[in-house]
Amino acid sequence: MSFRKRKKTAARALCALLCALMMLPLAACGETKESSKALFAMDTTMTLVAYGKNREKGISAAESVILSMDAMLDPDKASSTVWAINHANGENVVVPGQVADMLTAAKQVYKQSNGALDLTVYPLLKLWGFIDQKYYVPYDYEILDQLSRVCFDKVVLTSFPSSGTYTVSMPSYGEMSFGAVAKGCAADKAIAAMRSAGVTSGIVSLGGNVQTLGLKPDGTQWKVGITDPYNTSSFVGVLSVGETAVVTSGSYQRNFTDVTTGNTYHHILKPSTGYPVTNNLISATIICKDGTMADCLSTAMFVLGEVESLKYWRSYGKTDGGGFDMVLITKDNRIICTKGLIEDFTLVNEGYTLSYSE
Repeated sequence: MSFRKRKKTAARALCALLCALMMLPLAACGETKESSKALFAMDTTMTLVAYGKNREKGISAAESVILSMDAMLDPDKASSTVWAINHANGENVVVPGQVADMLTAAKQVYKQSNGALDLTVYPLLKLWGFIDQKYYVPYDYEILDQLSRVCFDKVVLTSFPSSGTYTVSMPSYGEMSFGAVAKGCAADKAIAAMRSAGVTSGIVSLGGNVQTLGLKPDGTQWKVGITDPYNTSSFVGVLSVGETAVVTSGSYQRNFTDVTTGNTYHHILKPSTGYPVTNNLISATIICKDGTMADCLSTAMFVLGEVESLKYWRSYGKTDGGGFDMVLITKDNRIICTKGLIEDFTLVNEGYTLSYSE
């Protein structure tokens, strides 16, 4: 996914955040005073909110982190780290820790999901027009040609512990984008920056990625809405969460309709075929302490579909301290929550049926 700026509707960008801020107490004392900042980065509208006496300092620190990562990860910017990797002709490129963190998480999910998440599908995203918005339905031979450039298994991350540096190498024919993980990592780092600045209660919304710091100022849990794919200004349900990340990937988020055939194509491609994923899911939401991992998983679980993503969760989602839960929404209006959410998810749209999976 490109980080090139383009307009987004306010309802979609702020939907989950607005729900998360519902029912906050009135700002009557220093610890409940609020500061907020809206900005546009990584091709989406972002909102940062912090409470307490260090709120302004926290907002400034979080914004600085996000803007720095935006510049670092723009594949169209010749000064960016991603540009350097994509134009290194197979040579090693020194990368910062954030890139190493994203690649480590993405590599783990790639291996465990049998390639459902692949950061090197970037040439295919360009072919379909999801980068420059010049949408196009490719011919089979064009897709096969670009599929030969998918090579995440050949991307090598090397760590040098003595110097604390990292390098990345990739085949010369490959191109990579961090669009499937960048906002999750940025949210992680923004929350960490707020915490370092002395903020103990805050929330960031980065275009479908919501991450919280601590609890609400009154000590209660945050309320985070799960967007209704058929009406993105409303919710299908509400999650009650503490400090965590809530990340959604869905076919409704970016798509186009071919004027000739009337077929609609979305931006989440299946790495093994080069075509948009076709299964029974409309969206996959991940709840995980690690925002970087949550972003990786939301894409991978959407690609895997209902049955295989639940198998993945049963294998890897129940790890103490490092697991995750998820909310799946299907095309036949079912909502499937994993068992860890049985006390945390509330259905608010009667047009859907709710079930829990073990």
